[in-house]
Amino acid sequence: MFCLVLQNDSFFSAAGAAREIQNCKMKAEQAMKTEFVRIAENLRAQLANIQKDKNGYLYNRKSDSRAEYSILEELEHKMSVNRKAEKTKILQQLAKIHNNVKRLQQQLEDVKPTSEFVDKLKEMLEETENAVNTFKDEQRQIYEQLLKDEKTAVNELSIFEKKVELWATSSSTTEKVLKLPSARISVNKTLGNHLPEEVIEFERFLQQTGGRQGGWDDGDHQNFLKVWTKHRGRLSYVDEALEYLHGRTKEDVEQHGIWYREFLILQDRKKESIKKWKEKQQREKEENLKKKEKSEIVQRLQYEDQMKKQKKEDNNNRQQFQHGKNRKQ
Repeated sequence: MFCLVLQNDSFFSAAGAAREIQNCKMKAEQAMKTEFVRIAENLRAQLANIQKDKNGYLYNRKSDSRAEYSILEELEHKMSVNRKAEKTKILQQLAKIHNNVKRLQQQLEDVKPTSEFVDKLKEMLEETENAVNTFKDEQRQIYEQLLKDEKTAVNELSIFEKKVELWATSSSTTEKVLKLPSARISVNKTLGNHLPEEVIEFERFLQQTGGRQGGWDDGDHQNFLKVWTKHRGRLSYVDEALEYLHGRTKEDVEQHGIWYREFLILQDRKKESIKKWKEKQQREKEENLKKKEKSEIVQRLQYEDQMKKQKKEDNNNRQQFQHGKNRKQ
């Protein structure tokens, strides 16, 4: 902030005005640096703790739940790219402010007691102050958006906690694991024990949560998918989705988003399981074919060997018969 107070140019000399400007500028610059360093240190400490928790709880157990962690890895990569872009933008803004201050300092080194010089200083001060205010406004908007994202994340975590509690206390596989705004569908058939576990898990999930649209009607679900795909599942999709989903609350959309994430994870597991099952079937088919071919070869060799023995035996019999006939003659 700059506290230039020039009540009347006629009462102050140009040199006195310049000194007043420089003092105010130095105080404002020092206060801004102190506040920025304090905030940066706090953010750096928070980031270090978050990364420590992430590495401790996620990537050391990556192989246990590969599908979930691959989503987290992709999200982390996107966030890392966004942070780098934001850092570059902030550095550019700070560099602009720094250059303005440097130019102002250079002007103050050669003070000229003229009204034109004072007007030029005023213009430079206004330009610098506008740059600082613009930077502060942008950072405030980013901070407000982060607060909204944090609130949404807290709500999602709360829903997940309730879901885990239901899982822990459930004594039946048909108990509802997530309360959705629409009714569930009823399924009377029993899943066969011969199906892969991932297929059974996916089908059970559909039974318990309202089918392939999570209990929503086709129109609402398609509008949800359109916005979800546009935002690639980022939390920013919620506000835009509400514009298309009349009659749905923000909590409804957030819960449907949680349901859809789990739907995608279980569906991928099912597809992977079916793929492995088909590959296994193909291998077994090829092995059976090889066994059959080998068996046919063995049978053919046995048959040929038997025929050779039979032929040899027939030849011996003919020779014995001919020999006996010759002796009689």
